[in-house]
Amino acid sequence: MGPLQTQIPVQGILRAHAAWLENPRDGYQADLSALTLNDQDLHGANLRKAILTGATLLDANLAGADLSGAKLDRADLQRANLAGVDLTAADLTNANFGGAWLRQAGLSEAVVHQVNFRRAKLDGAQMFEASVKESSFTEVTAAAMKLHQSRFYEVDWSESDLRQAQFYHAKLQHCRMADLAAVGASFQGARVDHCDYSRAVLEEASFLRAEAIQCSFRRANLRGADFREATLRGGDFGGAILAGARFGGAKLLTADFRGANMQGARELTPEQLTHSLTDSATILPSGARGPYLRYSGAEKPKPY
Repeated sequence: MGPLQTQIPVQGILRAHAAWLENPRDGYQADLSALTLNDQDLHGANLRKAILTGATLLDANLAGADLSGAKLDRADLQRANLAGVDLTAADLTNANFGGAWLRQAGLSEAVVHQVNFRRAKLDGAQMFEASVKESSFTEVTAAAMKLHQSRFYEVDWSESDLRQAQFYHAKLQHCRMADLAAVGASFQGARVDHCDYSRAVLEEASFLRAEAIQCSFRRANLRGADFREATLRGGDFGGAILAGARFGGAKLLTADFRGANMQGARELTPEQLTHSLTDSATILPSGARGPYLRYSGAEKPKPY
């Protein structure tokens, strides 16, 4: 810890902040803006509604801290321990969480604009009803993360581990999901607009009742994926593997299955396939080569 850091009366600031939270006349709001607090042990600290604009907290310990409603815009928390931290409704604009430990963190209703989470650990974190724009989640580990009803615009999730992650009723626009590992992930009821899932591993993933608009699933592994009652408006499945995928009640509006391997895909009807694009490079559910011809029976799945 450098000389400047030893002069910061952190504990006194925390005590005054606790008093302010109880009664603004008895203390004062913590303002740690632009301070350098690298390696500080602030685990369990009550920093609710605190101001940490531009603060530097490299390698700090904030495990279990309450930062709900806090201002963390432009804060640098690279490699910080934020396990179990409460960031509900916090402003994280332009913050840097690269390599941070955020397991079981609460990020619901947070403002996540132009934030860096590259290589962060987000297993089991919750992000309900958050606004996420132009942020990077590349190479994160976020198994079983819950992201219900959040909105994502131009967010990069490429090369991340999102096994069992839950995007229930989320909205994703122009997001990059390329090379994603998302076995068992759920996009149930989600609206997925112009997103790139190229080469993603989405085995047993659920798109039940989702709406996917012009998304790319090129060379994706979609074995056993669930598209029942989904609406697929366009979209590129070239080179994708759809063995065992389910399509009962789905609306396939010019979905492009040219070059896709659909052998063993289930619950497809002649109407669905005639509204889709297939060609001689398509392997149809029956194992026959396309293009699909009505009354051919090629919609009936053959074990893969």
